[in-house]
Amino acid sequence: MGELIKLPNIGKEVERQLNEVGITTFEQLAEMGCKQAWLRIKSIDDSACLNRLYGLEGAIQGIRWHNLSEDVKGELKAFYNQHK
Repeated sequence: MGELIKLPNIGKEVERQLNEVGITTFEQLAEMGCKQAWLRIKSIDDSACLNRLYGLEGAIQGIRWHNLSEDVKGELKAFYNQHK
């Protein structure tokens, strides 16, 4: 286990995928942002879903994804719909 699993919303599988696409630290994740991190995961796992995108943003913000603002969820959902 690395440091990413300590973040909200990041379990073993998401941490493994993040590591596989070259993201191993919180700093790398935060600098890249949830959208680019999700696109990288999507490139290796076509089943990457909207909740995974929400989860990545929640991890960056340090909160459970359920607590993201409706504005953020709306923006991420629009992004997801463009790239699914």
